[in-house]
Amino acid sequence: MDQNQFANELISSYFLQQWRHCSQTLTLTPSNPGTESDSTRPDSEYEDEREECPTELDTLNSSGGFSVVGPDKLSVLYPNVNLHGHDVGVVRANCAAPSKRLLYYFEMYVKNAGAKGQIAIGFITSAFKVRRHPGWEANSYGYRGDDGLLYRGCGKGESFGPMCPTGDTKYTTGDTIGGGINYAAQEFFFTKNGVVVGTVYKDVRGPVIPTVAVHSQGEEVTVNFGKDPFVFDIKAYEAEQRANQQEKIEYISIPVDASHGLVRSYLQHYGYEGTLELFDMASKNTVPPISLVPENGFNEEDMYAMSQRRTLRQLIRRGEIDETFAKLREWYPQIVQDDTSSICFLLHAQKFIELVRVGKLEEAVLFGRTEFEKFKRLSEFDDLVKDCSALLAYEQPDKSSVGYVLRESQRELVADAINAIILSTNPNVKDAKCCLQSRLERLLRQLTACFLEKRYLNGGDGEAFQLRRILNSGKKG
Repeated sequence: MDQNQFANELISSYFLQQWRHCSQTLTLTPSNPGTESDSTRPDSEYEDEREECPTELDTLNSSGGFSVVGPDKLSVLYPNVNLHGHDVGVVRANCAAPSKRLLYYFEMYVKNAGAKGQIAIGFITSAFKVRRHPGWEANSYGYRGDDGLLYRGCGKGESFGPMCPTGDTKYTTGDTIGGGINYAAQEFFFTKNGVVVGTVYKDVRGPVIPTVAVHSQGEEVTVNFGKDPFVFDIKAYEAEQRANQQEKIEYISIPVDASHGLVRSYLQHYGYEGTLELFDMASKNTVPPISLVPENGFNEEDMYAMSQRRTLRQLIRRGEIDETFAKLREWYPQIVQDDTSSICFLLHAQKFIELVRVGKLEEAVLFGRTEFEKFKRLSEFDDLVKDCSALLAYEQPDKSSVGYVLRESQRELVADAINAIILSTNPNVKDAKCCLQSRLERLLRQLTACFLEKRYLNGGDGEAFQLRRILNSGKKG
């Protein structure tokens, strides 16, 4: 295999894997072709929404006999007189708090403070002995009502407030108390009647379970895991935390040349010639003018075959695959000389998809029999051929389980593959892998890796870097 064939297969195999990733991770729900609603985004996006969240109290792993959990599994009553410190009625949630997010929060309403008001809210690990208040055993944290103190890992309370306006951290009948986790700051926080009381460092790694406890006759609480609106404005608190993060980011100074260079390299890489010209004109009109030096993203290699790459991208985005083949045979015959190559499969598959898109089903069947037959003996294409062929089984293929191939993102995937292979034909390119993404995308991948490393160091807690979330938050702002 010569260098050009190696680059061709390396690049086209990469984009075949991208196709498989879409096939495996897109939520298979009805949608219109050309759109990607929240219900059809990849599972890797907003992954906190996929985590199991507490919904009720766990009646199997509670301190049975010292408390009574109501039929709704959200209320707890201490019916008897306690005899000693191990007679605590401890009830935890039915699962651990989700951790791959910025915040987690739940609340407890004190329906009756009972004889002594020895009520607590907090977080424990799975190894916690459910006969003690949360915070009285190692690796647990609790906020008690009778003294308003924080307990963390021992039976001695400590003051951790007050941050609330009244200055009183004790709570009793009629109060709503909340417990939360700020994964970015690695802190637990507790609230009283919608106001943060205080925070404490989260020095335990791994899953923690929301927990409540009662310990004197007549004490009764109800728990809200989010089914009903919280008293505490958790959305505003989250927005405040994100604003604090953004402020720290904006404090970091990035040279204008560098940021413009990254944008420019992106436009160069994908052949957006017209946009690049407008961008360069705007850059020249800045004061002082932005220099286009190599270290700031300008690279002549990315200018290679700009007009041809732009033309081919436009053809593919319009679904004109025959014309795309014609141009490739004219300009880059080496790319399509092997009709059973991975890049030719991508183009043939897209031609089949375009025929289905416009309702030419008989022509699609004939085309598929001819072209897909070439790839039957090559097992690496089986799953993708099946996804394409399955379009014929539906009256409304765009709303089917394989309707994702009719979206604009599939055309973009094929266009990106052709673009990368053409860039690899540049004799000045030393490593074909550099043709797969622009510098901006490589930077975003590095940023994602840094977020994941930070999560690893925090014991699996915290968000991954999610560009779509950031862009969407910017639109809302």
